[in-house]
Amino acid sequence: MTTSDHTPALTRMLQNHPRAAQVADLPTLAECIAACAECTQICAACADACLAESDIGMMVPCIRLDLDCADICGVTGRVLVRQTATTPEVVRAQLQACLVACRACADECSKHAGHHEHCGLCAEACRRCEAACQALLDTLAA
Repeated sequence: MTTSDHTPALTRMLQNHPRAAQVADLPTLAECIAACAECTQICAACADACLAESDIGMMVPCIRLDLDCADICGVTGRVLVRQTATTPEVVRAQLQACLVACRACADECSKHAGHHEHCGLCAEACRRCEAACQALLDTLAA
């Protein structure tokens, strides 16, 4: 199931918001919110899986980035879903922070993907979220 499988209801909710006209691209916004939600859960699950690995000492940087990325993605999704009195600079800064966290987490998880499938899955979710944040940033810059 992709993040876009979850976006129709969210898109409808955003379309029915009294401030919906202020958002230029609702499908891109909804996709980014869904990608952030997915990445939050995947990163938390990856951190937990890393804690169960036999060589936990080697996994510390991965666990830390998983947890940081999960928190940043969660906050980003909550910032994006709020449409009332939005401050564009804050939204752009949060998206940029999320993009950077997702990239760093994906890079770290990719190092372990050959030995730990959960890290490969996490890297994929992080890359999807990174791309969704970039796509939304691109619409906001226009």
